Amino acid sequence: MFDYVAWIAILVCCYAMIAISLNIQSGGAGMINLGQVAFVGIGGYSVAIFSRAGMGVWAGLLAGVVIAAGAGYLLGRLGRTLGGVYWAIATLAVAELLRLIISNTDTVTGGMQGLGDVAPLWGELHGTANTLARLAMALAFLAAVVLAAVHLDRSQLGRSLRIIRENEPLAAALGIDVVSAKSRVLALSGAAAALAGGFHASDISFVGPDQLLPFQTFLALTMVVIGGLGRIAGAVVGAVIVEAIYDGTRYFRDFLDLASDQIAALRILLVGAILLGFLLLRPKGIIADHPRRVRV
Repeated sequence: MFDYVAWIAILVCCYAMIAISLNIQSGGAGMINLGQVAFVGIGGYSVAIFSRAGMGVWAGLLAGVVIAAGAGYLLGRLGRTLGGVYWAIATLAVAELLRLIISNTDTVTGGMQGLGDVAPLWGELHGTANTLARLAMALAFLAAVVLAAVHLDRSQLGRSLRIIRENEPLAAALGIDVVSAKSRVLALSGAAAALAGGFHASDISFVGPDQLLPFQTFLALTMVVIGGLGRIAGAVVGAVIVEAIYDGTRYFRDFLDLASDQIAALRILLVGAILLGFLLLRPKGIIADHPRRVRV
């Protein structure tokens, strides 16, 4: 029982990091990113490739974070003229392009089969010690991402992003470099998502293109909306609620006479229905974002 609860808690930590990385874009700057899973994949594949090459999983994790940060900054620069739905479509296209490249690069990424035998970040442990090490590291990584997001939210960049979210022309008129601000938040967001992806690949000892489907971004975005756009605590609360529902519904097969694919479709339908309910009844989420007083 402890191992199962710890496994759920680790998944919650991973998705909470991804949700926070989305929230500092969507809630902070009003940028709807439908391809955030691409950064998760960069982190996961970096750890897997470095691990299989004998260069160390920690080096792979660091490389994945750096590459994702650089890719995020570059994406922000390339998409500087895009906004609204065009930006969302562009990010989705980039993520799908990356997934297709990974799926057809057998020699490096393993193609559709993915990469297995990824070494754990915490070393070779067994039994309860292994479970505790995994959980402790997941909580430590989540704490680091939360602290970084809180620092960003309270910084000058965070205040600039909120102005950009509310009125981008006004932000530009006030002298804020909108492109630079968006590029920097994309770099930070990409690094956080890559950290989650790298840890998850090491935790389950596998990474594959099926983990980079658009639904994964949709699931994280659902967590953000339910928890509350612009609220870091909301992203964590949303991750706990959605992951508990999404994984708890696995047991529908115990009392419903349905096939596995039908159960999977029902789980997705349930998550979508909950998201729609929040959008209609409580669009600001569980922890609503309110105007904040700034000390000068």
